[in-house]
Amino acid sequence: MSSQSFFYPQKMGRIIFLGMEEVIGRSGVDSILQLASLDSLIKERPTARADKTFPFETVSLLQSTLEQKYGPRGGRGLALRAGRASFKYGLKEYGSLLGLTEMAFRLLPLSTKLHTGAKAFAELFNRHTDQRVRVEERENSILWHIEQCPLCWERKAEEPVCHLAVGLLQEALYWVSGGKVFDVEETACIACGDPFCTIQINTVPLS
Repeated sequence: MSSQSFFYPQKMGRIIFLGMEEVIGRSGVDSILQLASLDSLIKERPTARADKTFPFETVSLLQSTLEQKYGPRGGRGLALRAGRASFKYGLKEYGSLLGLTEMAFRLLPLSTKLHTGAKAFAELFNRHTDQRVRVEERENSILWHIEQCPLCWERKAEEPVCHLAVGLLQEALYWVSGGKVFDVEETACIACGDPFCTIQINTVPLS
């Protein structure tokens, strides 16, 4: 299948842009777009529309160009921060749809909130995007398997590269738990030849 076959909705593309702009500024994002030959997005950013027309290829290119411009470590750090920054924009856009902003959800015990939140989050991607997520629950961890991943789309790498997703999940957990920090790590990645991308969430908070 061609790389143009899978898409995010425009508004999810917009959420990624808002997160990146918060971390490296509008001009920083413009220079990434220029380097990635995505000049059309300099003039016109993705809008808050629900139509699925923001290609996986573009999502992946934004991530790899961050690493190209700032080096693997720098790019990774910025992608993590952009993922964390993206969460609040995502919550604004999709929060009521997820049911995570309801008082009933806020009153649940922490472990129930983590498992309910992970499933609701996966369902959001499965229903509104071409990204496919499967949640696997273990005793002290949740495995977030991305079976069709835009972040490493058509990439080849030595180590996992879906840092934006890791940052997004870190911030989601911080928000859901009312300020606790969790260990979140990508342990497998399609870019490394694995069958799917796996992000492991340790459900026992570090703090």
